[in-house]
Amino acid sequence: MANVSNVSNDIRGVLIQVAGARLLLPNATIAEVLSYAEPDPVENAPEWLLGRIRWRGWRLPLIAFARLAGIADEAASLGNKVLVLKALGGDPKLPYFALLTQGFPRLVTVARDELIGDASGGDLPPGVQARILLREDPALLPDLAAVESRIGEALLQAA
Repeated sequence: MANVSNVSNDIRGVLIQVAGARLLLPNATIAEVLSYAEPDPVENAPEWLLGRIRWRGWRLPLIAFARLAGIADEAASLGNKVLVLKALGGDPKLPYFALLTQGFPRLVTVARDELIGDASGGDLPPGVQARILLREDPALLPDLAAVESRIGEALLQAA
């Protein structure tokens, strides 16, 4: 029975490699992993909004998180993957968005005591909720609500 109490202290997550950083996301936010295909352009969009991709009848905005956060100039290529993420904001016009990655996401189970805040980096980049150390490896926790808000604003301005 001791294992039952330990299960509730574990977090199921996904480590994602983007240019210049690793992101830790809750496993439940990922709807699907796709191979990269050239997106349809969005006129007057910021450089981090790469365009729109077609997925299950939706036209999803595809973002380069490293560009949005100002971490690195992330360029897309055929070796990239695209994560379809469930939007948390409840906007019926934007129930999903897509995120460019450098490869397949890696499933991880994280004990709560293995997540350590990392205050060594100074100010947080845009779209980042926290810097963490996961088993001594640095990672970023994206602020998905802020990212969704920025996507919504960019799409409104581009329209």
